[in-house]
Amino acid sequence: MRELTIEEIQKFASRKGCKAVAVTNFLGTMGTDPMAARINASEDARSYRWNAATQKAIRDGINLACKGDNQK
Repeated sequence: MRELTIEEIQKFASRKGCKAVAVTNFLGTMGTDPMAARINASEDARSYRWNAATQKAIRDGINLACKGDNQK
């Protein structure tokens, strides 16, 4: 799993209806372990009560970071 570029993160954060700060912060600090990123995203979504658009933007960002990675 690779780190996303600032441009990639901004693209996800600018999606309609999502909480841009949450998306930017999560995707910018998620690390390189896809399983840990998915677990943390799920736990954070419950804790911070992220809406569906925010959760989808973060999931899509994790998936993009995993593209071409056998750990997906």
